[in-house]
Amino acid sequence: MMKVSQHLWFEKDMEEAVRFYTSLIPGSAVEWVSAIPADTPSGPAGSVKLAGVTLGDQRYMAIEAGPLDPFNHSFSIIVGCDSQAEIDRLWSALSEGGSTEQCGWLRDRWGLCWQITPTRLGELMSDPDPAKAKRVTEAMLKMVKFDIAELEAAARG
Repeated sequence: MMKVSQHLWFEKDMEEAVRFYTSLIPGSAVEWVSAIPADTPSGPAGSVKLAGVTLGDQRYMAIEAGPLDPFNHSFSIIVGCDSQAEIDRLWSALSEGGSTEQCGWLRDRWGLCWQITPTRLGELMSDPDPAKAKRVTEAMLKMVKFDIAELEAAARG
């Protein structure tokens, strides 16, 4: 059976980043960390590090191998949260030293893009009542960090 995982390329501090991420998301773990024992295009033996990581139910491979392409919005990690407290906790931790954007997006201090979203948002936006879905969508588009109570109020009209 094939296994699929995402790959994250860090310029530096990969181990710090993955340990931070796994401390925030329940059910996560750094499975292993190792250094490549041979010279590579990115540096001498031992200078390039790899890690196997599980964040929630997703598998990742991470590498620290110097500059290549910076992280961008083409790849982001989406975390669906059941409560406002979960959103607030992750938002605060991940945005520290980074930047925030509209619609639940943030960029952490390593440059990785995240979307911290309420699980309820998808339900509200796909409501069979198009007016309700539109109100929720319009409210969502005005938010930076999502506020579940405001989304629910928009749904009610």
